Amino acid sequence: MIDLKLLHYLDTYLTDNRRERFNRVLSQRTRHFTVATEDVYQLHNTSAVIRSCDVFGVQDIHVVEEINSKRIDREIAMGAQKWVDLHRYNSVKSCISELKAKGYQIVATTPHANDCDLQDFDVTKQSCFFFGRETEGLSQEVLDEADCFLKIPMSGFTESLNISVSAAIILQHVTAKLKTTDVAWQLTEEEQNEKRLDWIKKTIKSHEDIIKRFYSDS
Repeated sequence: MIDLKLLHYLDTYLTDNRRERFNRVLSQRTRHFTVATEDVYQLHNTSAVIRSCDVFGVQDIHVVEEINSKRIDREIAMGAQKWVDLHRYNSVKSCISELKAKGYQIVATTPHANDCDLQDFDVTKQSCFFFGRETEGLSQEVLDEADCFLKIPMSGFTESLNISVSAAIILQHVTAKLKTTDVAWQLTEEEQNEKRLDWIKKTIKSHEDIIKRFYSDS
């Protein structure tokens, strides 16, 4: 539990515009869907996926780095890494285990014999969309653990899309469709307060001094 008195106090340091924007963005945030990337080689691809998560209101992204371990490209992510929660793993096994423990079904974004077209996907189920490496795609381990397989229908000669483009298309579709359902997809009040406090700290450069002063005066 966060200190609500501290939160309200720090909130007074925000401009009206910033406070209004936080409220608006938080009201559209969700953990009903999340995203995982598996050993993506090109740094800008992972960064672009993070940016798409922020744009479409997905609060968490899970990055598996068994082979490729690189820092997030701040320029490509356009600051999005400040507003979403990044979870990093050294193995696919640990990532999937944690996601399933939280109730997520594992959705492999790849053509498969039993795949589902994007427009037919059941958005009411809590889901994690897995995206694989640029050339090899998802590992056999992810495919074996997947609960379902999802593909984007294509009509041209090209049979695949860049990972960041695929993520953007899928997230835009499923989040828009989710908001037309009766599913309780928004963050809880406690989760919103936690993120608000986190974002305020990332916004106010002198927040540590302000917090010390708050508690010393209390």
